[in-house]
Amino acid sequence: MMVVDDSVVVRKIVTDVLSEDPMIQVVGTAPNGRLAVSKLEQLKPDLVTMDIEMPDMNGIEAVRAIRATRSRVPIIMFSTLTERGASATLDALSAGANDYVTKPANVGSVAQSMESVRQQLVPKIKALTGRPMTSGPAAAPAAAAPVAVRPPAARSRAPKQPAVLVIGSSTGGPEALTKVLPLLPASLPVPVLLVQHMPPVFTRQFAQRLDRLCALTVVEAVDGTPLAPGTVHIAPGDFHLTVGTSGASKRTALNQAPPENFCRPAVDVLFRSAVAAYDGAVLGVVLTGMGSDGRIGAGQIREAGGTVVAQDQATSVVWGMPGAVTQAGFADEVLPLGRVAEAITRLLPTPRPAASFAAARAAAPMGGLR
Repeated sequence: MMVVDDSVVVRKIVTDVLSEDPMIQVVGTAPNGRLAVSKLEQLKPDLVTMDIEMPDMNGIEAVRAIRATRSRVPIIMFSTLTERGASATLDALSAGANDYVTKPANVGSVAQSMESVRQQLVPKIKALTGRPMTSGPAAAPAAAAPVAVRPPAARSRAPKQPAVLVIGSSTGGPEALTKVLPLLPASLPVPVLLVQHMPPVFTRQFAQRLDRLCALTVVEAVDGTPLAPGTVHIAPGDFHLTVGTSGASKRTALNQAPPENFCRPAVDVLFRSAVAAYDGAVLGVVLTGMGSDGRIGAGQIREAGGTVVAQDQATSVVWGMPGAVTQAGFADEVLPLGRVAEAITRLLPTPRPAASFAAARAAAPMGGLR
C-alpha cells in the first residue's frame, strides 16, 4: 500500500504502524497528491491512504485524478473531526474514495497516536483488500471471490405490510445511499430511520447533503421528533437511534447506551427497536459495510413478520454487513444497488394521496439546507 500525507511525522507513524502487521507492506509514500498519482502506475499499491489538505494537489483532487485513470484501487482518507474536515471527507467520498479514518486529536504521545491509527486503519485496510480478519469491528471482511447466496430461511407466517423503513450501512454507505434515497418518491407512505456508521459532525453534514438530493426530507435525528411519512431520520454520530412509543404515536429516541458490534450508532439497536414499536411491520435494508452489524436485527425483523433486503456482493464496497445477513438466511431479496430503490417502493404500501401526504409533510419538522 501507499501512504500519502504532507507531514513527515504522520507518514512515519502510519508507515511504522502498518509495517508491524505481517500482512501489510508499505510500498511507497508521497508528500502530496500529484506525486501520489505519478507513483501509482509504478508502485501498483493494493490500497492508498490519502490526507486531505496537502500542497500542490490536495487529497480530493488526487482522488478525482486517480479515478480518472479508471483505477479502482481502494482509497482511505485521513480526516479531522471538524466541520471543514467532515465536508472535505464527504467531498472525497463523492469523488470516489472508499472510506475514511479520523486523525488522532488531543493525543498525548506518539504511542497513543500509533494506537489510534492501528485500531482505526488496519481493520479497514484488511476489509477493503479482502484480507482475513480475526477480531475487532471488521471481523467479517469483504470476500475476494463470489460467495454462494444462501436462500432465505422458511417463514412461519405471511409477511406483514411494512409501516416503517429502516436502513443500515457502513463502509461505502454514503455513496450507496446517494444512489438509493434520491430515487424514492416524496409520497413514500412510511417514515424512514437510518444508521450510517459515522462520527459526530459528519452525520449532520451528510443529512444536509442528502436532503438537497432527495424528494424526501432528510434530517439528522433529534430526540423526541414525531415520525411521519416522507422524512428520513439519520442517527447522529455517537448516539443510538431507536423508536419511542407514546400510546399510538411513534417518535425518535436517542441514547448513549454501550456500543453494539463495536458501533454507536448500531444498526442492530435500530432494527430491534423498530420491531418492538411496529410489531414486526418493518422493511429492513442492509447496504454495504464491514462487520456484521444488522445481522441479528435482520433476523428479528424476519422472525416478527417483517421483510429484509440486502445489497449483493458484486455492488458492495465491502460485503460484510449485507453478507452476514444473507449468509444467515435473513435476506428475502439480495439485490444489486441499482435495484434497491425499486424494491423498497414495491414492498411498501401504495403511496398516500398527494393532499394527505402534503399535510403530513407540513406537520413534520424540516431540516437540512434547501
